[in-house]
Amino acid sequence: MTTLEVSALHKHYGDHRALDGIDLTVGQGEVYGLLGPNGAGKTTLMKVVLGLQRPTSGHIRLFGEPYHRSALAQVGALVEVPGLWPHLDADAHLRAHARLRGVDHRWIDGVLEQVRLGEVRHRAVSKYSLGMRWRLGIAIALLVRPRFIVLDEPTNGLDPVGIREMRALIRTLAGAGTTIMVSSHQLGEIAQVCDRVGVLVAGRTHYEGPVDGLAVDGDLEAGFFRIIDSVGGGVR
Repeated sequence: MTTLEVSALHKHYGDHRALDGIDLTVGQGEVYGLLGPNGAGKTTLMKVVLGLQRPTSGHIRLFGEPYHRSALAQVGALVEVPGLWPHLDADAHLRAHARLRGVDHRWIDGVLEQVRLGEVRHRAVSKYSLGMRWRLGIAIALLVRPRFIVLDEPTNGLDPVGIREMRALIRTLAGAGTTIMVSSHQLGEIAQVCDRVGVLVAGRTHYEGPVDGLAVDGDLEAGFFRIIDSVGGGVR
């Protein structure tokens, strides 16, 4: 079974084609990486899948069914650095979101442990590192016990420790059976956590398959840049 199927997906802003016929398939339980240079369409694709923007045309299937907004109740997402209240702690954030979503507060303890914030749950967010704030954002997404999680550039701006923690969290979530789509322009990070990848350039899918399939003579970076260079770097 597939978690997400996208076919011939377009998103136009006037004459600009942010998505220009995207095709991709995310299998159930896998970690799927979206790769591409800045402006390739990764964030736009995620926002369309999450119902934050309307596509111009194309088709989406979610959990094997034609796309319907009701299915988004089973999807967690973090597409920007989360908007948090600096003076509140993690516990207060999760309680507030649990009330808004009608989620049982008993799930909060488990979610905090899952993202490894249990020991600092009563520390004000203003004292959190950027990596800890990202993890709190993911904790909020996990409150709905999602089958599918969408993460846009979750290592952007993190130091090496934060990147390692985020990588470990993604592996933990995947190990628990959650399907994850994660975007990045950093091939090395994607290669370490993903089962398969889609390479987007200029709003189109130019590769989909295993990470190793990108390689040219064993060199992943060479294969990645060969794709980008073949379409002029993706600049419109």
